[in-house]
Amino acid sequence: MNQIEPFALTVLQSDLDDLQQRLAHTRFAPAVPGDSWDYGTPEAYLRSMVERWQAFDWRAVEDRVNAYPGFLTEVDGQRIHFLHVRSAVEDATPLLLAHSYPGSILDFLDMIDPLVDPEAHGGTAADAFHVVIPSMPGFGWSTPVVDTGWTMARVAGTYDQLMRRLGYPSYGVHGSDGGAMVGRELAVLDPEGFRGAHVLQLFSFPSGDPSEFEAFGPKEYAALEHLGWFQSVGGYNQMNGTRPQTVAAGLADSPVAVLAYSELFESFGNGTSLVTPEQVLAQATLYWLTNTYGSAARYHFEEQRSGAEPVVSRGRIGVAVFKDDFQTIRPLAERDNAGIQHWTEHERGGHYAAMEVPDEVVADLRVFFA
Repeated sequence: MNQIEPFALTVLQSDLDDLQQRLAHTRFAPAVPGDSWDYGTPEAYLRSMVERWQAFDWRAVEDRVNAYPGFLTEVDGQRIHFLHVRSAVEDATPLLLAHSYPGSILDFLDMIDPLVDPEAHGGTAADAFHVVIPSMPGFGWSTPVVDTGWTMARVAGTYDQLMRRLGYPSYGVHGSDGGAMVGRELAVLDPEGFRGAHVLQLFSFPSGDPSEFEAFGPKEYAALEHLGWFQSVGGYNQMNGTRPQTVAAGLADSPVAVLAYSELFESFGNGTSLVTPEQVLAQATLYWLTNTYGSAARYHFEEQRSGAEPVVSRGRIGVAVFKDDFQTIRPLAERDNAGIQHWTEHERGGHYAAMEVPDEVVADLRVFFA
């Protein structure tokens, strides 16, 4: 099925009522003495966010998403939901925006207008993009998932087919987190007309070869220390990678479990996140209403069992490193990616820079794809 059908978000009121009833009957876990983030999401944070959630206006989120053209199509047997916003500048650069985990198409709502209408947002017509924002299979309305085996490489192939179906023989991609991994896989694939992958992270790690540290200076060792912290609080990687359906059982039944398991939006509680409570609640509500945290979590499981051998990417890549995000270690990234042509470092922003400092991400995209 190659047809493309219009699609707008319309959640049943009964589903919103059910969410409110569940929130009203939340049973909170007893707080750890001190109730800090050291043990995970604190009770006080959850109580505060549940109170906000009970007053949260999901219909406003729906209206904002539906202000842009939405569609459904089928690729590789899988339903794919996406936004497709064309610029008035006919020869604008086609750009696919690949969202994060946990995250969704909501990651990019603040970037759409500056990308497609740059002249109204401090740019010129030459900066214009045609924007495509898919929900990754298993996320949002790109469900239900029809089979197993969905890896980032498979998603990259699916996104390439989507862009060709939309009539774009040439395009670029931007992404963070899972979206950055998809972007790198597209750079590995390097399909005809590929204009490059702009990513916020390249996940390159030490191989055990002592010679890799010869190019390290204070910045690289600080990044390595930050990586150690990142791994120390990323227990969800182990859970998702080994028992995703066990995790899914709780996340499918409790909205507060969804909220607690989304602590990456709060930078694991280290106090650096610029994501607003309303942005967190919008994401948590989307996951709850679509019951997709379980299918989203399976990517960790599938990646760990894919059997894929490491390969060096030859495609064109640009990297934007934000201050409070995972710190890409450049010597290791250049070991694994031969086509890095752009590198910037930003003094403000974190793992969700598209939501935290969207103007800086847009500006960097304009430079990379100029």
